[in-house]
Amino acid sequence: MKSVILIPARYQSTRYPGKPLAEIRGANGAAKSLIQRSVEAARRVAGVSEVFVTTDDDRIADACSALSVGVIMTSPECRNGTERCAEALKSLHAPDLVINFQGDALLTPPGFVEALIGRMDQDQDALVATPAMRLRSSEARALQDEEAVGRVGGTSVVTDDQGHALYFSKRLIPHLPKGALEGAMSPVRLHVGVYAYRPEALDRYVSAPMSELEMLEGLEQLRFLAAGIKIAVVDVATPPFALRELNNPEDMEAIEQALVDAGLE
Repeated sequence: MKSVILIPARYQSTRYPGKPLAEIRGANGAAKSLIQRSVEAARRVAGVSEVFVTTDDDRIADACSALSVGVIMTSPECRNGTERCAEALKSLHAPDLVINFQGDALLTPPGFVEALIGRMDQDQDALVATPAMRLRSSEARALQDEEAVGRVGGTSVVTDDQGHALYFSKRLIPHLPKGALEGAMSPVRLHVGVYAYRPEALDRYVSAPMSELEMLEGLEQLRFLAAGIKIAVVDVATPPFALRELNNPEDMEAIEQALVDAGLE
């Protein structure tokens, strides 16, 4: 099965303009751009044929030239990474799977993506797959604190008994009654923003209208659910370090600490 990783990257992020070129220090103190760290993380995934960055910005494309990674230029009209992957698919030679490796998810362990590829290989009916992991109770409490001050700290997901997503939200779901966070692990499953798509799923995605929930939550994957396309949620082991995305400038300190904890230079 031919799998290709695409890393969507845009310069004009609402919450963090210029984010792909932001410098992040690793375990050895060396600074690398976010896009470089994302490319390095994608290259650690086994069983992938090629890695490309998809962007509409020449500054990002220029930064990628020094990384010896392919770049696919896409339209600035793409509203999210899934639409960017769908457009980039036209430039690829008939892959079986397209992996959307988010450009701000530099801490994503390679095993998460390999688990998605394995799920799609075993389940030929699955059109989309994405990983989720249990949050430690301390991490869930930290996200509650961030919610209280109006910051987005992560996306949570709930599923049916067959492991298909019922809903994704930027708020913590499900509801946590008193005592729910007393154990080491919480009931909350953090959605990890990586996707495996079959080409058919991308074709159907761009043909579907934006849904109200997608616009309210600001979560692109909700368009699949609104269009009746199931998303297989693959449970993955919670890593020993905090898994954070670079959503806001304030996230930088926590991400740099996670790089140290993970021993990533």
